[in-house]
Amino acid sequence: MTTPHTIAVLGLGRMGGAMATRLAARSWDVVGWTRSGRASGTIRTTGDPNEAVAKAGLVLLALFDGPACRQVLHDVRDSLRTDTIVLNTSTIAPAEAAKLARQFGPSYVHAPVLGSVPAAAAGTLEILAAADRDTLDRVRPILETLGTVRHADDAATAAALKLVANNSLAGAVLALRDSLRQADALGLPRTQVLDTLELGRLGGLVAGKRTFLTGRPDTTTASTVSTVSTATTATAEFTIGALAKDMALLAAASNTPLRSAAGLADTPADPEDDIAVAATAPAAEDAVLEPLRAYVRGHATGDPAHFRDAFLPTAHIEGIRDGAFVSWPLDEYCALFHGRPAPDEATRSRRIDAIDVHGTVATATMTLSHGADTFTDAFLLVHADDGWRIANKTYHRHS
Repeated sequence: MTTPHTIAVLGLGRMGGAMATRLAARSWDVVGWTRSGRASGTIRTTGDPNEAVAKAGLVLLALFDGPACRQVLHDVRDSLRTDTIVLNTSTIAPAEAAKLARQFGPSYVHAPVLGSVPAAAAGTLEILAAADRDTLDRVRPILETLGTVRHADDAATAAALKLVANNSLAGAVLALRDSLRQADALGLPRTQVLDTLELGRLGGLVAGKRTFLTGRPDTTTASTVSTVSTATTATAEFTIGALAKDMALLAAASNTPLRSAAGLADTPADPEDDIAVAATAPAAEDAVLEPLRAYVRGHATGDPAHFRDAFLPTAHIEGIRDGAFVSWPLDEYCALFHGRPAPDEATRSRRIDAIDVHGTVATATMTLSHGADTFTDAFLLVHADDGWRIANKTYHRHS
């Protein structure tokens, strides 16, 4: 069986356009189609996807998600030749990939790619390919024009591996965001911080995304940094919206909590911005943190007035005490404090570990080290008429 020479590329966005251009430059006969009607002028295009696939021995999909793949393939199915191979490079859910593989049988190759636009242009993508052996051999020259082929057992496995790989990227972006937020809080100059981070484990990400990470003015005071800036002329290589979509797919497929899914979805930036812009998102506003800081002041001073500032009057403080569940109304909790610090206050410490804001509600966790005991506190906060307050707190005591 021969390798297809005419290739229809359906989807000419960032990645589809880069792959189509790469293939055309290596003498493959490429015709492209895009749902938006917008495409690079370097690729021969048609406004009708059926026309694009009618003479193609291979149809390469580079679409945003599973619904787009299903719709486009449904629209062109009657125009596919009996020997046409469908090569799907789109990032979709494992179940969606498995369904397409069953639908198209041996003529389907699921081949999501690792790498962004520069790698596609250079032919250095890592390709997770799952297909019938004969079919994979037929398309291997095309895949090897785009990068290195790594065999996956089946379509669902290839799709799942791609999502897991993207989760590591999301984690790196969020780790970089934490580093930049802490640096801002310490008043460190952004340029110097990025220079230092390039020396460590995040170095490749920082070096490759430097243009996006310096999109806002350098600063030596954290107070001057309050908004995400997208004022850059650089073109996004991988967007926040696309990575957030992938993390939502991974969380749904695994049925396992995934912090990066919420972390990216809640980024206050344009979904079409490059993923690096998510790393420049500002930390939670002081208004959200103030009730937590008031709570800390209550413990540090023993003054229950700080707890009344921190909590709603209806709040309860709940946990296991001496082996029994307790649920204290705020007044009972405040009665435990007598207006003076604990004798060992100088050796105690408290830190806010995480806070996630979702519109008018927020969740937070805190660790308190009080002598021989360590407490993990979990808070539910709400934005009431007079600002943010703690609605309820639960705790776990580690002795």
